[in-house]
Amino acid sequence: MFRTFAIFAFAALCAAALVFYLWPELDLVIARWFFANGAFVAATPLGRACRFVFYWLPPAVMIYAALGVGLRKFGKNLPGTKALSCRGLAFMAISFALGPGALVNLGLKDHWHRPRPVQVAEFGGTMEFRPYWRVDGACIRNCSFVSGEASSAAWLIAPASLAPPPFRAPAMAAALVVTALTALGRIAIGGHFTSDVLFAALLTLLLTLALRRLIMGPGER
Repeated sequence: MFRTFAIFAFAALCAAALVFYLWPELDLVIARWFFANGAFVAATPLGRACRFVFYWLPPAVMIYAALGVGLRKFGKNLPGTKALSCRGLAFMAISFALGPGALVNLGLKDHWHRPRPVQVAEFGGTMEFRPYWRVDGACIRNCSFVSGEASSAAWLIAPASLAPPPFRAPAMAAALVVTALTALGRIAIGGHFTSDVLFAALLTLLLTLALRRLIMGPGER
């Protein structure tokens, strides 16, 4: 199952790279769907509240899992963590650090210089739009390419993949739904273009699946 999932994610990544390379204006077209009356439609108190929930959900899952494994040493069990091994926790922590942490926030966001939708002239900003492959934008740091929050949401596939077999498929489906909602929210609030969230999610999925294969033993694979 995981190999098929990885192949699909790689194919989707290649397709996204080609489509947004050939039609870079597609990012602007999709962003305009969520822009009305001089503002992005999710730039509201409700939209910001939803963003808060999705922003903190992945780190909350990581902390909860660590607490579950730690408390087990003292004879206590947190619901949903009884089957989580120390190796599984290590996989979760390493994939979180290398995916949303190193790859996205340290490796891409501060070096790509792509302005966010709210920063470009087409949506009331002062900067010039840049396709995803251009690194000469006016943004200095914490820029648009790629989305950190979409990456963190896609990382949820790591704990979902460790669920016991009867619950694994529903857990992975739920992780993908959260990823899609997070990505949609970032586009609707003007924080990222579509290519930003697609690349973030697909790169994180591929890295997480590769690390799962490397870290988890044959009995837990």
